[in-house]
Amino acid sequence: MRTKRSYLSVLVVVALLMALFSSVGSAAASPKESKMQSYVSAMQPGWNLGNTFDSFDMNEPNNGDETSWGNPIVTKEFLTEIRKQGFKSIRIPITWNGRMGGAPDYTIDPAWMDRVQQVVDWSLEEGLYVMINVHHDAWMWVRTMPTDHDEVMARYTALWTQISDRFKNHPDKLMFESINEPEFLNVDITTQLEFLDEINTTFVHIVRESGGANADRPLVLPTLYCNHEKVRVDSLASTIAKLNDPNLIVTIHFYGFWPFSVNIAGYPKLEADTLKDVDTLIDNVSNEFVSKGIPVIVGEYGLLGWDASEGVPEHGEMLKFIEYFTSKSVENKLALMLWDNGGRFDRGTLQWNDPELYNQIMASLKGRSSTGESDLIFVRKDASAQDTLVPLHLNGNKLTGIRAGDYKLKKGKDYELNGEDLTLKASFTAKLTESAALGEVAVLKVQFNKGADWTFHVLYNDTPVLQNAEGTTANFAIPTAFNGDRIATMEAVYVEGGNAGPHNWTSFKEYGRTFKPSYATNEIALTQSFFNEVNDGTVILKFHFWSGDIIEYTITKNGTNITGTAP
Repeated sequence: MRTKRSYLSVLVVVALLMALFSSVGSAAASPKESKMQSYVSAMQPGWNLGNTFDSFDMNEPNNGDETSWGNPIVTKEFLTEIRKQGFKSIRIPITWNGRMGGAPDYTIDPAWMDRVQQVVDWSLEEGLYVMINVHHDAWMWVRTMPTDHDEVMARYTALWTQISDRFKNHPDKLMFESINEPEFLNVDITTQLEFLDEINTTFVHIVRESGGANADRPLVLPTLYCNHEKVRVDSLASTIAKLNDPNLIVTIHFYGFWPFSVNIAGYPKLEADTLKDVDTLIDNVSNEFVSKGIPVIVGEYGLLGWDASEGVPEHGEMLKFIEYFTSKSVENKLALMLWDNGGRFDRGTLQWNDPELYNQIMASLKGRSSTGESDLIFVRKDASAQDTLVPLHLNGNKLTGIRAGDYKLKKGKDYELNGEDLTLKASFTAKLTESAALGEVAVLKVQFNKGADWTFHVLYNDTPVLQNAEGTTANFAIPTAFNGDRIATMEAVYVEGGNAGPHNWTSFKEYGRTFKPSYATNEIALTQSFFNEVNDGTVILKFHFWSGDIIEYTITKNGTNITGTAP
């Protein structure tokens, strides 16, 4: 039988254990942020000075200088504008190949090094965090390491020895990135990971031994090809553990789930597989690095289709991806650096080519924005007047108003909201389409209490009509009356069976690379690269439109001659 004193002792022990576990749980829930994590968090958001110092063809105009890929020379005033746009950091990709002498010294061209330093200094004067790297050299000569190991390492060592010496007295807002998207030729992944471990380890030792501020300068290490696959993440984690250096940062790149990013294989919409890919990236790097105080920078992000063709991915689907990826990354402490080769922020006009993209990025840094299931609303010609259901994804926000130009829609009269189901009244859409030509009849701006606005394009549509055509593999286009509709994707199959064209593991072809609609000239062009992988014979094309219409079209290839037949 227990005494009163024994019960008191038990209670004291229980109380102490509860206090201990409470303390541990609290620390696990909100661990103290590491110095490097605080550093990386202060970099958010970042921007890439792409296609400037990473030009590499010395036979290009101006001897491959910073204007050779169509962007103007960088000025201090331009960097001021980047800061004014809200960016806190800048990544300056640099290709050194062609600007170095031969063995054994591999001396960097002094004028080139001076120009790099000038832009670095300007950026620092603007208060920006700055990342410089070894960029296209990765695939130009570093990847030959399996067959040219000693020469590659001698050249790599000489390169970083000179860079380290030049910048060793710069403040720690300047960071070094060992190499961009590393890969190694004709060896298995295990061997590639071993080579990358050697590259990253050599890089850290060179910088740390160079003196000055380099003793504790933040250093950025990539995974193999900057990919988030777990085996690559785990390998880099082993390298970092071995180095035992508190001032290391991890970098990966992300251009989305590939079928969605380029619109191939039946992925025109943002759906589960694409979202899962985002979640996998975040889980892999968060579990292995961020949770252990090792910060992660997504040194490049965007979508591969941006440079392929307008509308890849479709604009609303793209914005939904950016909203999800940005907000989830920030929530998990990943710093983001937008890849921009001049196609996002025009360096001549100093204007965003897509202001909605910019607004979505900046809003999503602060939390979730609301979106629509689509940004396209179709009102069918000759269909009986009816209400139009437009699903929303509020993401915890509240709808505050809808505008069509200067007109503010009236709740109850023009629209209703039931949960996340927005309904446009038949009377409202009837007014928009009354006496209207087919095509876009209104742009609706939907506003919320938080986050970016969402834009709906109201399209008055009818069934698209394709016409017969003749041409060649180098020049073939289908005359098309789009009638207010827009193409989502295209399938191509041989009449006798089997998928036609590139990537014949799928019937759905890559938007922009194999077919390109032009709504201005009313045609659908089929590209030379499509026909290069199409056999002679008859191919059935299926054009899938965003309204839901599917139109078949037949082409016959005979050598370089193409005949197209409408249904």
